[in-house]
Amino acid sequence: MEPGAGSFSEEQFREACAELQGPALSGAAWELLVETRGFSVYRLLDQPTGLYEYKIIGTLRAPPGLLADTFTNLGYIKRRIPQVTEAYETECNGETVIYMKMEFPFLLSNRDCVYVQQRRELDFRGRKIQVVLAKGTSMPQFPERSDFIRVRQCQVKLAMESDGSNRSKVLIHCFINPGGIIPSWIINLVAKHGIPGFLADLEDACLRYQRRT
Repeated sequence: MEPGAGSFSEEQFREACAELQGPALSGAAWELLVETRGFSVYRLLDQPTGLYEYKIIGTLRAPPGLLADTFTNLGYIKRRIPQVTEAYETECNGETVIYMKMEFPFLLSNRDCVYVQQRRELDFRGRKIQVVLAKGTSMPQFPERSDFIRVRQCQVKLAMESDGSNRSKVLIHCFINPGGIIPSWIINLVAKHGIPGFLADLEDACLRYQRRT
């Protein structure tokens, strides 16, 4: 990556905006996994890994800017996910790069991840939309460690717009492969039950912040 070059194109940001207004669920074998808390969760099987990518579509009781702030706040992530023992961001080649370390009980190997993240507000077809894009990367500043499995496949797309009140229409599109030798059915089961809890935590964190202010 050349100095100052962006990891995400203008087209990728605008695709996220378009997907928020009309999620692309046709033309592929997307299946409805669960409907919960006003959200519909869809999944699509990735044949090479046996894992699923997910699209989560619905409404949360918080404005878009606050949701984006919370979603990208590393302090929030560390408080809500006890396995995350270290998380910090730094600037590399003009981009925000995040390192995250996760430590698990003895039956699972510890993991770490390096990813780039960009956040923008776009004017798309007359609508103000907050977009956060993130994906795993490899940089010499973050060499792999022998006692950790590096999570290489990680892609997250988040798009949000106001619904006209103090609520947001939200799209989350993600695929994460933790690597290692964990059976795919275990990973898929954890994701199925973990997504509703993640949405509840995200909304609760925003509501508590709003009450304090």
